[in-house]
Amino acid sequence: MSAIVLDSLTIGDGRLFFIVGPCVIESGQATLALAADLKKLADKWKLPLIFKSSYDKANRSSHKSFRGPGLEEGLEILATVRREFNLPVLSDVHSVAEVEEAAKVLDILQIPAFLCRQTDLIMAAATTGKPVNVKKGQFMAPWDMANVVAKVHAQGNHQVMLTERGTTFGYNNLIVDMRSLQLMREHGLVVFDATHSVQLPGGAGESSGGDRHFVETLARAAVAVGVDGVFLEVHRDPEQARCDGPNSLPIADMEDLVRVLLAIHHAITL
Repeated sequence: MSAIVLDSLTIGDGRLFFIVGPCVIESGQATLALAADLKKLADKWKLPLIFKSSYDKANRSSHKSFRGPGLEEGLEILATVRREFNLPVLSDVHSVAEVEEAAKVLDILQIPAFLCRQTDLIMAAATTGKPVNVKKGQFMAPWDMANVVAKVHAQGNHQVMLTERGTTFGYNNLIVDMRSLQLMREHGLVVFDATHSVQLPGGAGESSGGDRHFVETLARAAVAVGVDGVFLEVHRDPEQARCDGPNSLPIADMEDLVRVLLAIHHAITL
């Protein structure tokens, strides 16, 4: 598939790239601290790395759950990450009304899994000309993502990434069909979301549970299949995270995982 050229790096050019960051912007200070950690890691390993965090988690299990600082403040924080650390930034857009402002800051617009069939939202994101990362819905077959990609292409935008994040497997559980990674390669760059794939949606009653012990196992398998990128949510203290803590990876474990994934990627591209 064609590479995507961002201001500060190119992705999909044969190197394994990473989309990494905390699930939600908890504060400016915490976000910048994690961005600093990730910048050091990216420089050390020469990683194509995109910083990800959500300014608004509009799809939380409960209305009482923390959602983030909102569009204006959240974009200001992401703009600071972009400026201070020279990292491309990515965040979710949940409505057409957000797209124009988000596109002024974000390098990549992400369509959340639950909204991957929302035609107006996808087409609005595509119209900005920015790359669009669409997360495959937990309810979608991989071949059905061809229609989603067509909506982006219809706006003259061919910068599309598709992210696998697991498929509904009974109640409050997900399973990953590694065949989907190969099938979706026909339609765009493919990313594997290793942390959301171990999520237990709604499994903790008013929030989602998860089991981060399987993150490395699934990430290893996905890289061996041949994905273009790996998506990982990280936190300095996942047990205290205000969103998706059970499936987030401690930032302290990130370097060991990167080392393993790069070794696998090198082995399959010899």
